[in-house]
Amino acid sequence: MKKLKILNIKKVQSIATARSIKLSEDTLEQKERANGFLKEVGDMSLFIKQIFKGTFSRNFEFKEFLRQCYEIGNKSLPLIIITGIIMGLVLTIQSRPALAKFGAVTMLPGMVAVSLIREIGPIIIALISAGKIGSGMGAELGSMKVTEQIDAMEVSATNPIRYLVVTRVLAATLMLPILVLFADAFGFLGSWIGVNIKGNVSLVLYIFQAFGSITFFDFFPALIKTFLFGAVIGIVGCYKGFTAGRGTESVGRAANAAVVLSSLLIIIVDLIAVQITDMLS
Repeated sequence: MKKLKILNIKKVQSIATARSIKLSEDTLEQKERANGFLKEVGDMSLFIKQIFKGTFSRNFEFKEFLRQCYEIGNKSLPLIIITGIIMGLVLTIQSRPALAKFGAVTMLPGMVAVSLIREIGPIIIALISAGKIGSGMGAELGSMKVTEQIDAMEVSATNPIRYLVVTRVLAATLMLPILVLFADAFGFLGSWIGVNIKGNVSLVLYIFQAFGSITFFDFFPALIKTFLFGAVIGIVGCYKGFTAGRGTESVGRAANAAVVLSSLLIIIVDLIAVQITDMLS
């Protein structure tokens, strides 16, 4: 009987020891994750500080900035135009039956215009750009990091932050609002096509009805948001590529992390901007 009790006590002690060890391991793992998160936040803050210094320093790389504007803006236009037309067309086709039930089909152009300009256009184009532009930046700078091109630039007295990062961040910040304007314009065209599927409205009349519902406070906050979205895409894409590891697999990880993090931050920035706009209106 005593031996059985001793065995039971030892069994309980071994189970408790195993659970305490597992709990300690889980605690250490959570602590490491928290430390890693705080370290990444600090590193990104220092990275943004270097970007500001490079932006307002002398010898701005204007030619590289123009080249990045062409790469980001002009080469993204076909995708943006197609996306804009589909956005306007789908939004019109989906909204028309609901408005027809209340006899408010004439309000369709204004509703589509406000929806495109205030929210749908900026957020969808920003997310698409995060996938195309952000991943491109992460992969390009990550491959340069792996092949030690960035180290070679530092050795040759070229500032890689000013040449590689600042130009890309500023180009993304400037070009994303322009891309959104293109998407909105072609979204109106797609919406006009959707209206004419079951009706007959001239393009001039449609544009007059659409712009008649838009105010300055619909357009201006959305425009400001797009600048912030572009800055987020540029900063995150460059940061993930610039801090990539030495292995070849780190290039893919940098591109994937750039897309995920920039998309998440775009949604958070949009939420904050909507709350601020609501308080000011």
